[in-house]
Amino acid sequence: MNTRQAKEFVFTGWHMLGVICLFFGTIISVNFFMAYQAIHSWSGIVVENTYVASQQFNTKVAEARKLDATGISGSLTVKDGTVRYVITDAAGEPVMADQVVASFRRPVGDHQDFVLPLDDRGHGLFEASHTVMPGHWIVEVSALRNNQRILHHTQRIAIIGDTP
Repeated sequence: MNTRQAKEFVFTGWHMLGVICLFFGTIISVNFFMAYQAIHSWSGIVVENTYVASQQFNTKVAEARKLDATGISGSLTVKDGTVRYVITDAAGEPVMADQVVASFRRPVGDHQDFVLPLDDRGHGLFEASHTVMPGHWIVEVSALRNNQRILHHTQRIAIIGDTP
């Protein structure tokens, strides 16, 4: 009678190498995926002190609601080296302001940021000549009348192509 015993599984060094490669391969793949998501989904908002910014958040939201209730709004245009901003009320009538300032910020980094005071051209139109470099910008416009803020508008824009 021939008795043959079934061969038992033997865990070898090659098996261990496979386990280690699968384990670390999974970890490395997940890290690359998370890094890619972080780079491509980051809003780019940068503050100098996050604690102070968090403490001011509710005050800023209350001011934004108060300004929104007035019905005053603005429209930004950046074209051919000219920055134009038109301020109107809820009925579409022009709104006069003593001072209008546009702050241009890059979403990431601050080495190209600049502040641009806009000149009053009448009938709610404010403009200034300034070449804005191509790329993405966050533009924050503030309008003051009698040293009181009447408008605060933030808009993200993209300048496409060569310098306008």
